[in-house]
Amino acid sequence: MNCNEAIEYIHSLERFGIKPGLERIKALCDILGKPQQGIKFIHVAGTNGKGSTSTIISNILTEAGFSTGLFTSPYVLDFRERIQFNGRMIEPYELAEAVDEVKTAVEILNIRGVFPTEFEAITAAAFIYFRKKKCDFVVLEVGLGGRFDATNIIECPVVNVITSISKDHTAVLGNTISQIAFEKCGTVKEGGVCVCYPEQEKEAMDVIEQTCFEKHNRLIVPDLRRADNITVNETGSSFTYMGMEFRLPLIGEHMVKNAVTAITAAQVIKQSGYNIPDRAFLRGVAASAMPARLEIMHKNPLVILDGGHNEGCAKVLAQYLKTFLSGKRIIAVVSMMADKDFDAYLRITAPFFYAVVATHTKVPRALSAEKLCETASEYCANCVAVPDSAHALKYAYNSIGKDDVLIVCGSFYFAGEIREKIIDLQVDNL
Repeated sequence: MNCNEAIEYIHSLERFGIKPGLERIKALCDILGKPQQGIKFIHVAGTNGKGSTSTIISNILTEAGFSTGLFTSPYVLDFRERIQFNGRMIEPYELAEAVDEVKTAVEILNIRGVFPTEFEAITAAAFIYFRKKKCDFVVLEVGLGGRFDATNIIECPVVNVITSISKDHTAVLGNTISQIAFEKCGTVKEGGVCVCYPEQEKEAMDVIEQTCFEKHNRLIVPDLRRADNITVNETGSSFTYMGMEFRLPLIGEHMVKNAVTAITAAQVIKQSGYNIPDRAFLRGVAASAMPARLEIMHKNPLVILDGGHNEGCAKVLAQYLKTFLSGKRIIAVVSMMADKDFDAYLRITAPFFYAVVATHTKVPRALSAEKLCETASEYCANCVAVPDSAHALKYAYNSIGKDDVLIVCGSFYFAGEIREKIIDLQVDNL
């Protein structure tokens, strides 16, 4: 099995869909020799900010000299982004080897009538890889929810992190913030330490506090009053925290709060007796650039790529547009998944757009360009459906002047599919 075959095999398990529960991942890991055991985990759950928070923690630990694994999703450019070691993607041959082991175990389970899902298989492959790399720490991002997520097979982590909680995956996790928080808090284990994003909605915070009380966890909520000199511009953020001046290549106050959450989690590890010098905190934060998070792809004219599919992501994008691009004529190319709350996303963002070019990706769950256009037209006067994403990008780009802005936004699947095409835009033609 080569790398491409391994990825194709993992994707082939998508047919089993999303099936919450730990019985299949437990059976799979048991056959594989329980690769998740003996690893020190930092377990990251929440709705928004999991990826950036996980990446910053991983970078801090790597800069401190620890062998550090990172498991995250979704990927933007390369499937191998999901499994990293010391800031580098898993090598193609290593992914193939790990998936080959998982495939054998899955086939055994299939004979028994047990059918692991796509996410369960890639989670097991990650455990195998991290065990072989003898990681000192692994930053483990939850896929969906927490309580019944495949990653929750692990024992009590070194630190549990709960990022910002908002409505998403309501069909699986519940319709209220309290219900969703309950599922996210399912990752909190008995006798552990939980670091929480500093500005949760009250309904979520009530559940987090109750869960930590019941599970005898030490709950740590970063004090934002200690974060001074917060400066956010259109290219990044800076702030002072713990007496250090941080530079963060991610945009927005929410990213500063994610960084403070990550720094606090790393502090917990340091206080447990591990040497994490100040320079590791500074360098780890500074190294945390991420694709498709308000990513400026071209400056003249301004072209921005932003992946995000829920209400929280929409509010972040809207705040950026209001703060930095007020008065600009903005053309947006948008694609969303049909199982997301695309109406809420468009209700918040589309009023800032002069025009919306609705399109869709090759992903089976993608919302049709026509349906997206129909919804967007309720909030923006100029909407058009261009089903082919490459043609949609070209159409929108040809519609802007040198002082206009092109925003490409919506699903992370879309961001990954379109990013290279954005890079290839001939910006000097304007």
